[in-house]
Amino acid sequence: MTGALTAPGAVQVEVVIVSYGSMHLVRRCLESLRLHAAREVRLRIHVVDNASPDGTADAVEHEFPEVSLWRRPSNDGFAVATNTALRHVTAPFVLVLNPDTEIPAGTLAHLLDTMAAHPDAGVVGCRLVRLDGSLDHAAKRSIPDPVQALTYLAGRRATHAHYLAPSVGHDELGEVEAVNGALMLIRTAALSDVGLLDERYWMYGEDLDWCVRFAAHGYRILYDGRVSALHVKGATSDRRRSTKLIWHFHRSMAIFYASHKAGRSRLLDAAVYVGIYGRFALLASTAPLRSLVGRRTVSA
Repeated sequence: MTGALTAPGAVQVEVVIVSYGSMHLVRRCLESLRLHAAREVRLRIHVVDNASPDGTADAVEHEFPEVSLWRRPSNDGFAVATNTALRHVTAPFVLVLNPDTEIPAGTLAHLLDTMAAHPDAGVVGCRLVRLDGSLDHAAKRSIPDPVQALTYLAGRRATHAHYLAPSVGHDELGEVEAVNGALMLIRTAALSDVGLLDERYWMYGEDLDWCVRFAAHGYRILYDGRVSALHVKGATSDRRRSTKLIWHFHRSMAIFYASHKAGRSRLLDAAVYVGIYGRFALLASTAPLRSLVGRRTVSA
């Protein structure tokens, strides 16, 4: 790893993990950091617990005493919790990490070298791999335009390939419009320019918004597929999304559109908002039935 990133002995990366009701995942994530990354890079790790009902905070406190634990009294969303720790970051880099990830040997050190080789990069992500060995294709993304968004909301997936940033190969290094919020290595100096996560997002969309803002400030977003991390995608929330999660998913779409895409045409804006909230109404109305079918399938 490039030694010029920080002074000898100084903390190089601060890791921020937000947890809610995911004790076994947080444990595995922290064990991977302890086993691999902390041997390669000097870390300070923060876990921000959003009032988990399963004793996650107590487990972290007792099993990982080296971790800075932040106990929040309520679950106010991912952005609010992440910002709680980000306000106290002083290391040159911060790694925003989901609890359903595991970092293998060499990955974090490699990403730091990528940052050193590209001083104009504000954010870098890596290839994400599922438990079954398949790729999490959302590790690199393009920002859809309003027409593509309407096509998606209408239930057509023709724009899906474009959304996954096909110009950069899965195992290549390249510039993209966004990386996945499950793993984002961020240059702290760039963070100071761009600002914290937008706390209007309770969950979903805050990573896309952040990447757009980094790019607007002149920082490149890099995807480095030459290294990987495990991402147990969807494991921190019920795979059969509750109405609350469905609501926040669509609300985040509307916030993102209003912040970055609206204003070209009133008619187009209206169509997008009708599409967003119409899709929410449809999915919310069928959520109980899909949840029932899912439970019967699991028990069969």
